[in-house]
Amino acid sequence: MTDHRTGTREQWLAARLELLDAEKELTRRGDELARLRQELPWVAIEKEYSFETDEGTASLADLFRGRSQLLVYHFMFGPDFTAGCPSCSAIADGFSGSVVHLANHDVAFTAVSRAPLEKLQAYKRRMGWSFPWASSLDSDFNSDFHVFHTEQEWQSGAVDYNFRTSDFRPSEESPGLIEIASGAGTDPVTFRKEGPGMSAFALEDGAVYHTYSAYGRGLDGLWGMYSWLDRAPLGRNEAGMWWRRHDEYAGD
Repeated sequence: MTDHRTGTREQWLAARLELLDAEKELTRRGDELARLRQELPWVAIEKEYSFETDEGTASLADLFRGRSQLLVYHFMFGPDFTAGCPSCSAIADGFSGSVVHLANHDVAFTAVSRAPLEKLQAYKRRMGWSFPWASSLDSDFNSDFHVFHTEQEWQSGAVDYNFRTSDFRPSEESPGLIEIASGAGTDPVTFRKEGPGMSAFALEDGAVYHTYSAYGRGLDGLWGMYSWLDRAPLGRNEAGMWWRRHDEYAGD
């Protein structure tokens, strides 16, 4: 017997219409936030970045692949990892299907990680993904966009991430961090030097501009499964890290 509130169809409809008003307000607020993102000032990229891709060495401008806009997902996969971050992997399951639509709307997409290209290619084959993925191993790109933190920054307890200063030194009593780091084949210290995020860029008259970045819970909208769970009867219903790579669930 359910312990959730029950009611008649008429009571459900009345409550649903009330909720609909709140959902419409949230949609309008989301449209306004999108407009505000687009009105952020563009910042010219002055530094030269180099990436290793399936097609060879590329500049940041090359990653646009003839488009005027570029979206980058900063995927947590450090050089010493044996596999990509499990959380980033769950997010990335939704990328391949979107790439063709973005490309036909003047938007290029790529994931970027510090792991060597060979590791990224092998992991991509394992996961069955087809989206572009570039290695920034010999570049300052991850550091400059605050998704890689040096040993000195990390030890100082003052890491610049998500537009504030945070202490990323893990506690030994952090089973969640130990679990997710182990899932990437590394230790919590090495794992926590990397960070997830996304950045947007524009290419105009040969110049590349940084237009937007988001980190932490600013990436929630990229987790395709959460949009579905938020509409499921029990919602996210989370108790710790329940998700796995899609090839690691029992019975799969």
